[in-house]
Amino acid sequence: MKKTYNGSCHCSVVRYEADIDLSQGTFKCNCSICTKTRTWLTTINPDAFRLLSGEADLTEYRFNTQTIHHLFCKHCGVRSFGWGETSEGEKFYAIHVTCLDDVDIDELVSAPITYVDGRHDNFQSSPSETRHL
Repeated sequence: MKKTYNGSCHCSVVRYEADIDLSQGTFKCNCSICTKTRTWLTTINPDAFRLLSGEADLTEYRFNTQTIHHLFCKHCGVRSFGWGETSEGEKFYAIHVTCLDDVDIDELVSAPITYVDGRHDNFQSSPSETRHL
């Protein structure tokens, strides 16, 4: 069931609302940045995301194909969300589920996790090893 969550960075300068159905799944990726930051994400459509504060306090990092906009707070350094476009050109938001301030821990641990092989740009398959993610 879709629910509105409040999310933020560590210092709460960047705050947002996101309409998410965690039962529809989350994902973890083995690309270099996701592995190093132990990222846990879910994606939503643009109409399900509302940035409440901190737009001017966001800094962007892009690498490799330059298609994903990794946003982080320039004060505390936390990446609470980012955005990108599908190969069909449709925008999406990637929400870091660990930055949802009011998520019930039982909801979070019950959310299905899909592992994707971003390290080899093979997002349709799971990597051979996932224990470290």
